Amino acid sequence: MRLPGYFSRRRVAQNAQVIGLCRFSYPAIGGFKTEHDSPEERARFLYAPERLDERFRLFEMFTLPSIRTQTNDDFTFLIVIGEDFPPEREEQLRALTADIPQIVIQAHPPGRHREVMASAINSVREAGKYSIQFRLDDDDAMGVSYVHKLRNMLFQHFPLFEGSRHVALSFTRGWHATGTPEGILAEPAKAHYPTAALAIVFRPDVDLTVMNFAHHQVWQHMPTISRVDNDMFIRGVNSFNDSGDRLGENMKLLTREQEDRFQRAFGVNAEWVRARAGR
Repeated sequence: MRLPGYFSRRRVAQNAQVIGLCRFSYPAIGGFKTEHDSPEERARFLYAPERLDERFRLFEMFTLPSIRTQTNDDFTFLIVIGEDFPPEREEQLRALTADIPQIVIQAHPPGRHREVMASAINSVREAGKYSIQFRLDDDDAMGVSYVHKLRNMLFQHFPLFEGSRHVALSFTRGWHATGTPEGILAEPAKAHYPTAALAIVFRPDVDLTVMNFAHHQVWQHMPTISRVDNDMFIRGVNSFNDSGDRLGENMKLLTREQEDRFQRAFGVNAEWVRARAGR
């Protein structure tokens, strides 16, 4: 082993900045498969009380527990909302996330989706560091070891990152799931470059962001590393899914053993899900 190289890689991995991005019902121009004629019309759709009620339920059930329980807590999780987000809902969002120091909430006026999100990422990005960036929808979850494994891959494969402007890191195995008063309905899922378990690592001299690339096309633009670790993402199933994908057709109620597995893998507690879904 060449010790100077080893310690250099370790320093780089330790000093890398990890940034997660969550678009929480932000009324963007573009960025949705469901079309609207104006940002105002989109906002009315996004801010409908029944839709926001469901988003907040899934956010509390899946997303927040997976953020709170990361085994490596050195990361920033950026939540972008609209400047016209209903005040009572913004208060609700801030109250739910007040105990999570990694979370930063930013309000932006309507704008082009990728441009606004890239600007938000760059506003918290630290110069001179490798930047590990990922996206997470407000009804999704990441495995509790996600941030740790991203940093570890930078350490393990450092020559690849050093020689490449950007490299994609993807985990291919997870679950589709939703919460009900009876418990968690879920089905195993496998996917190539799923948004909920895909990160892009940028060299310090590269000013691009994860928003410069469509998740399903990253393999066309950069080297990729795919791993088949189990239980690395939950993709939430909901009534307002925008992707058009047919999710959750074979979901079943988790057994007690599987509930324990979800607790270990994602920090998701089935009793809390039952209580939250029953409200």
